[in-house]
Amino acid sequence: MSSIPVLAGPPASGAACGADVLSASKLAARVGDAARLLPRGGRVAVQGGSALSRLCWLLAADRADCAALLPDASWPRRERDAVLDDARPSVLVDAAAGAVHPLPGSPDPAPVPAPERVPFYLAGTSGSSGRPRVLQRSRGSWLRSFDRLGLDVAPGDRVLVPGPLSSSLFLFGALHALHAGAEPVLLEEWSAEAAARAATGCAVVHLVPAMLSALLAVLERDPALREACLLRTAVCAGARLDPGTRRRLRAVLPDCALLEYYGSAEQSLIAVGRDGPLHPVVPVHLDADGLLSTGTELAADGYLQAGDLVVPPEWAAGRISVGDRAQWLPDGALQVLGRSGTAIDSGGALIDPEEVEDVLRGCPGVRDVLVSATPHPRFGSLVTALIEPDPQRHPSTAELRRRCREALEPAARPRRWLAPAELPRTASGKPARALAAERLRDGDLPAEPL
Repeated sequence: MSSIPVLAGPPASGAACGADVLSASKLAARVGDAARLLPRGGRVAVQGGSALSRLCWLLAADRADCAALLPDASWPRRERDAVLDDARPSVLVDAAAGAVHPLPGSPDPAPVPAPERVPFYLAGTSGSSGRPRVLQRSRGSWLRSFDRLGLDVAPGDRVLVPGPLSSSLFLFGALHALHAGAEPVLLEEWSAEAAARAATGCAVVHLVPAMLSALLAVLERDPALREACLLRTAVCAGARLDPGTRRRLRAVLPDCALLEYYGSAEQSLIAVGRDGPLHPVVPVHLDADGLLSTGTELAADGYLQAGDLVVPPEWAAGRISVGDRAQWLPDGALQVLGRSGTAIDSGGALIDPEEVEDVLRGCPGVRDVLVSATPHPRFGSLVTALIEPDPQRHPSTAELRRRCREALEPAARPRRWLAPAELPRTASGKPARALAAERLRDGDLPAEPL
């Protein structure tokens, strides 16, 4: 076994998911037993079972110098098969049964490289902007990212991880906790109410902005839960956090710090903000159009295609971009403007959907919002606001329109207003932009007009 796995030794703490609780010794024993069943240096796909069992198998893969893939249970069969074809795992683990099944046609395990260069994780990109691709990230990439995050987690702390481990955002939170000697507390599935209850025993929580907003809504309605909440840090990533949610966090949990980070599956961490603007933790380059790129210090090794590692030419040259745009603020902070491919072309004007979302998200009665495009024969696209209403309070269309008039140029103001019961989302909880745009284009998005 490798001498420098991600945990750098046996777990110093346990892990929990609901009533399923493992002490440090039991977690170490389960991981060690599972590691002995895996082919050293191979690729492992882990599916089924509980969140805690999947975490154990991923840690076992690390012990065996294997790269692990955690397929998202929500992926359609066709998409899942395509991801598995790209990853070409040598074994498939049924985490529910504790069984390891060799797969035919997979490449032989490669020679194990130096410990930090060992392929550790095979990530399906989030799918918020399109079909997931399989990234390979090394053990060293994760270890360096842990250091750059700068999150104060002490041994013995409990860290709430309320999203699926198939999302690298939540897996990062769970592994960072274990790496620091803290105990990850997993949820089998996301529930704002369950997260609020779990927060009465946790010091840190990792979530995306929509989850933070929903958690705050529960605490706003339940003074007893709010009083019992022990959170001292909320770690938020995955999408831009709007000013309204920041203000609510300060009002509801004044003793809870906000640590926000920005990055991508390809680049890992890029910038971190502690109760304030984002500041880069790696060298960042912005071109004349604001296109952001970084070096390869924390980045993925490349993509897997039909089992082979493919390194894009620009990555090999030391420069990685996923199409995000940004600008420098006077104090050296980084303001992320959104992804260039998500801009809406309406009547010749290019609209940044995230700018519109920031205006609408703080309106009473709005649980979350996604701004997308409806095809139009004359204007090209109509700016369309998909408003996920708060079940406790329906938003006022007049108030939504008023806010847009005050804050947005005429071209950026939504022309269509729809209220789906729930926004299309990725498994990590982020709004699925590509899927929403596809459903608006095809006319099959289930939603009522506002």
